Amino acid sequence: MSDEQEDDIILAELDDDELVLQMHDDLYDGLKEEIEEGVNILLERGWTPYRILTEALVAGMKVVGDDFRDGILFVPEVLLAANAMKAGMFILKPLLVETGAPKMGKMVIGTVKGDIHDIGKNLVAMMMEGAGFEIRDLGINNPVEDYIAALEEENADILGMSALLTTTMPYMKVVIDTMKEKGIRDDYIILVGGAPLNEEFGRAIGPGYRHFPLPARQCNPRPGC
Repeated sequence: MSDEQEDDIILAELDDDELVLQMHDDLYDGLKEEIEEGVNILLERGWTPYRILTEALVAGMKVVGDDFRDGILFVPEVLLAANAMKAGMFILKPLLVETGAPKMGKMVIGTVKGDIHDIGKNLVAMMMEGAGFEIRDLGINNPVEDYIAALEEENADILGMSALLTTTMPYMKVVIDTMKEKGIRDDYIILVGGAPLNEEFGRAIGPGYRHFPLPARQCNPRPGC
């Protein structure tokens, strides 16, 4: 669609289905103001915050995630899309709390010890929050003790670990091995992510593996989960 055609689109004149599809396009293009406008229009039309989140934002970001996985989009484009979604989430988040939107579970996420990169971690945290998970973000440079303490404090369901460096990604196994030693490994689903990670590494550090459209790998001890 040309810029001229995009300028002619008046969001308020679109019906609900058209507006949602347009919001998917606007997310893909990282158009923050258009997403904010679209969210407010749907709220005015009586849509629940949770429905807007799932049908307009999360569904739109899935397309972004799929194209990132397939090499069609790259990190700068994904960041623009994430910022646009964040703007919509900023409007919806307090309303989701007020309306008692369903919660999928709790996730603790952080970059591993020795690594200060957090772009991918932040994207995954945002997507998981959009999917209905409560997020405890530990930030960067986390030793195993911080992960385990947060998991216990939050009574979490999922642990997410991120690493960008080949020198820091082995620390993920340190965390998993420590959890095994403490007898708590099977209590959690573990997601690991980062540019240098691959399927071989994901299988090596945990008994299960599943590929995700965003840069995360799941080490899952629960068959069929």
